[in-house]
Amino acid sequence: MDFLGILQILDSTVRLATPLLLACLAGLYSERAGIFDIGLEGKMLAAAFFSAAIAYTTGSVWLGLLAGIAASVMLSLLHGLASITYRGNQLISGVAINFLAAGVTVVVAQTWFSIGGRTPALTGGARFYEITLPGAEALSGVPVLGPIYAELISGHSILVYVALAIVPLTWWVLFRTRFGLRLRAVGENPAAVDTAGVSVVGMRYAAVVICGVLCGLAGAYLATGLSAGFVKDMSAGRGFIALAALIFAKWRPWYALYACLLFGFLDAAGSRFQNIETSAMLVVILLGAVAAGLVWAGRKSRLDMAVMGGIAALLIGVIALVLGGVGLTGTATIPVQFMQALPYILTVVILAGFVGKAIPPRAGGEPYVKER
Repeated sequence: MDFLGILQILDSTVRLATPLLLACLAGLYSERAGIFDIGLEGKMLAAAFFSAAIAYTTGSVWLGLLAGIAASVMLSLLHGLASITYRGNQLISGVAINFLAAGVTVVVAQTWFSIGGRTPALTGGARFYEITLPGAEALSGVPVLGPIYAELISGHSILVYVALAIVPLTWWVLFRTRFGLRLRAVGENPAAVDTAGVSVVGMRYAAVVICGVLCGLAGAYLATGLSAGFVKDMSAGRGFIALAALIFAKWRPWYALYACLLFGFLDAAGSRFQNIETSAMLVVILLGAVAAGLVWAGRKSRLDMAVMGGIAALLIGVIALVLGGVGLTGTATIPVQFMQALPYILTVVILAGFVGKAIPPRAGGEPYVKER
């Protein structure tokens, strides 16, 4: 692979990591305040649909963006009402939001547009386009640095740059401001915050609203930046991958960026390398390494070991088929389905292998009852 090919993969990595990063930061705000939110997937999906639908209807991508954010914030407030005001189970509320968004988006899309639960293709001012940064064309001929600036840094939509800018902003807000201190304290010891005269309910609602805004940006980017319209279930599990990245990042913004870039890289590699022909020995080593990683990840409990061991056994069976078909000296093809599944396999490994090492906020998932 040449240098330009590497840059293209990295360019795709940044694009594909953007919705994951926004959703991961959304979950970071919410969970730092003690509100576990597995409804990121549903909020992204709802934002994707309403941003695409309004952008197509009005011809303005900015109105679509506002509509997507509004839809996501409404679901966040619904989650806050259930889990903060009425002290319901936060996990059940998140699951309900995912089911609600998955069903409502398709039904409303079919009612409005009657084209199979999707929106018409977005064109013109109804979608975000790539931005060429100043000097990109002039520097494109400069060896090494020119292509990096012109191909990798320049040429993304505005929401990509917004997502990257939110990372240092989130770090500053959480660790350098009074609001961030209170937000983190609410997730660790809400009783102490309440004693200091700070509203725990208000801080948690502020966190879920911020979460809704960021999920709205993520969903709008999916439909109006990364794609040109809404299709059924287009979030494709990105909300759950964002949660895995958040756990892997240990609820820290800079680590969240690195984790999302890792998932984005695997996704980009799976999309670019399809039906790779290579030596059978390399295929066996790759599958064996993945099987060993699954077994290692499931070592903590019998349930994890059973699940991870089952997947590892399946991979070992594939290894046996490869060896029986072509032998170690022959050539084998890595199917595109395996490459596309790599981000999800990594998600399972991270959740099973690292969740015990990542310590969440102590008051996370627990409704706060004010002492009288």
